[in-house]
Amino acid sequence: MGYGYGMMGGWGGFGLGWLFMLVWWALILAVLVGLIRWLFTGHSGDSGARSDSKRHLDILKERYARGDIDRETYDRMRRELES
Repeated sequence: MGYGYGMMGGWGGFGLGWLFMLVWWALILAVLVGLIRWLFTGHSGDSGARSDSKRHLDILKERYARGDIDRETYDRMRRELES
């Protein structure tokens, strides 16, 4: 008679089931928001292309600064990368 968890399942009568339900829905919402953000910002081809182009221009500027290429080659390659 005095053993076991009783009717409340061992939670001391506080009924914390609502808390677990709230955490569950918050988790589902966080996953959905993360998935939507990833789909709309993670696969954006423009941002990747811009960063690659900028990186290539930086490399080109470094090569020109080191004297690896002349001004004419630098200008021609810069125009090709910017188009």
